[in-house]
Amino acid sequence: MGREGPLAGITVVALEQAVSAPMCTRTLGDFGARVIKVENPRGGDFARHYDEVVGGLAAHFVWANRGKESVALDLKSRAGMRVLHRLLDRADALVSNLAPGALAKLGLCAKDLAVRHPDLIAVEIDGYGPGGPLSHKRAYDLLVQAESGACAVTGRPGQPAKPGPPVADVCSGLYAALSATALLYAKGRGRAGPGSVSVSLFDTMAELMGYPLTHTRHSGVEQQPLGMSSPAVAPYGAYSTADGQTVVLGTTNDREWDRLARELLGRPDLADDDRFRGNAGRVAHRAVLDAEITAWCARHDLADVQDRADAAGIGNARYNTPSEVLAHPQLAARDRWREIDTPAGPVPALLPPPVIDGFDPPMGAVPALGQHTDAVLAELGLSEGEIAGLRERGAVG
Repeated sequence: MGREGPLAGITVVALEQAVSAPMCTRTLGDFGARVIKVENPRGGDFARHYDEVVGGLAAHFVWANRGKESVALDLKSRAGMRVLHRLLDRADALVSNLAPGALAKLGLCAKDLAVRHPDLIAVEIDGYGPGGPLSHKRAYDLLVQAESGACAVTGRPGQPAKPGPPVADVCSGLYAALSATALLYAKGRGRAGPGSVSVSLFDTMAELMGYPLTHTRHSGVEQQPLGMSSPAVAPYGAYSTADGQTVVLGTTNDREWDRLARELLGRPDLADDDRFRGNAGRVAHRAVLDAEITAWCARHDLADVQDRADAAGIGNARYNTPSEVLAHPQLAARDRWREIDTPAGPVPALLPPPVIDGFDPPMGAVPALGQHTDAVLAELGLSEGEIAGLRERGAVG
């Protein structure tokens, strides 16, 4: 067993749904924080019901909610709200991503919390941030990716696409977790400062769009998406091999291009061609280079291409499907899979990306809806009779 995590002793209450806030709190939990997920007794987090592929559980929910305690409270009831405030009295942070205006209706906006729970750090993830013409709108991952221009730089010209992973949700959750950690650190150092932070999905995606926005502002050119390539550098893309596989080859500077041309392709004439000496020229003549590399890769098997690329110091990768990644030797060799408990039984789960010396991530169970309600309420000092009374009134699940 490893030592306690860096956030051991921190309690986070979550009013969350879908992906962004659950990823924030799961990340905090991965570092050792206790996460109490408050859910509506009637169905809970709606991500529980996206599908039933994990033995009757939803894949999104299993992925984003391990290691949490589920408490079922009806926050539309006064009794349920009283229980929530008792939870917040003992908590270090509240993380939320409810619909626009929902926190204010509950009396839980940052100003309200600053008065009633002055030591609590409030972390809110919303769609577009306050004060703008879109602030009232609901915001889901695809909607924000479209609004922010991310779909316009993904796919092919005339065929825009959503990046596969929910980038807006996940990155907003990670920014929120980083912000919460920073505020917790400041609080631990006795520094007076803001007790709340908000992160919007749109601001997050605008930040991730930093390169194309900067390029377009200063060039006046809207770069076209290139599928499995990049408008910024060349050659850089996916090529079919003789054995029916796909290799991805990449160069990021002139030295790498020179090695690719001379040592991998055996084409010193390309290396010496003035058209290709600088990246701007290679980008302008991308089609010529892609044709040469396509023809060369078509004559070699994947393993041969990768061996030669490694020897030449050229970045390369194999194009994999999700099924192939599940059996990826890099994950197996580094022991990246663990077994976690769920209401449907044990399932494999990946360790979180940070590897902290001497610390084993807790990898706790995925909770059933309301599984920890009685235990958490008992911690707050409620008797069995009081809990039974709350349940009879529908205030708890």
